[in-house]
Amino acid sequence: MRKSPVATELWTTLPKPRGPMMKHILGQPLGALGLALIMLGFVVAFAAPWIAPYDPLATDYGNAIAPPSFAHWMGTDSFGRDLLSRILYGGRTAFLIGVSASFIGCTIGLFVGITSAYAGGWVDAIVERFMEILLAIPITVLALVLVSSLGRNMVYGVDLNLVFAIALPIIPKMARVARSQALTIRNLSYIDAAVTLGFSDLRIIVRHMAPNIFGAYIVMLTAFISQAILIEASLSYLGLGVAEPTPSWGLMLAGNAFNTSMTAPWIVIYPGLAIALVVFAFSMFGDALRDVFDPKARSDR
Repeated sequence: MRKSPVATELWTTLPKPRGPMMKHILGQPLGALGLALIMLGFVVAFAAPWIAPYDPLATDYGNAIAPPSFAHWMGTDSFGRDLLSRILYGGRTAFLIGVSASFIGCTIGLFVGITSAYAGGWVDAIVERFMEILLAIPITVLALVLVSSLGRNMVYGVDLNLVFAIALPIIPKMARVARSQALTIRNLSYIDAAVTLGFSDLRIIVRHMAPNIFGAYIVMLTAFISQAILIEASLSYLGLGVAEPTPSWGLMLAGNAFNTSMTAPWIVIYPGLAIALVVFAFSMFGDALRDVFDPKARSDR
């Protein structure tokens, strides 16, 4: 069956990597390493109830600040809690909050950017000025202010206000990227054809414009997961993120961990290493995805 000109133009504008996506990612050593670390992290974090040797909340003051041993492979903290168990459970907190915040922020930013470009005129001007205001505030500072102002709103063990505070600074960054690509797409003939046929604005945005920005969306989503995990750890370190006794890598670095870092370095080394590995993994995987969806970036290297 012969394709219509509109369908043909839509297909040609979609981001298509040169060959299978996974082939390109696995062909890059750092990208493949990042993907392997991410998959390992997800498996280990969500299998924590079955592989953690101890209850992460169980205290043993008689065994506090114990060095790594066969009984406690990563030692214990100042409350006698097993560090390995808390790091495994802390991965669940990091991934859950990081992925949720990045998904919410990037998804909202995607549709804000597309809507702004599609509407144009005064709507685009107002949205852009508001995005610029948010961009002017450092992402960590904005999240810090929001968490301090909103307090806690726990639902099934997850602080929704914390997720929202981390997601909000992501929105303008994603909106800027989405808008820049949507402005080009808005002038293509198949969009004009969709408007002429009487399609609703929502359908045009969701069905005809958003799929063309899917590549940039995936790259930004992956990149912001690492940033969201880092912000969650920073806020927890400052006492404004995850609250005790919930296992959190940032929380494990705070309080007595800092005071005992010279005499018991394992208390800060292992959670710090976990944060660094996860951020590194998502950053490398995000770079590999960018090379897949943006051949120009690959050729510039």
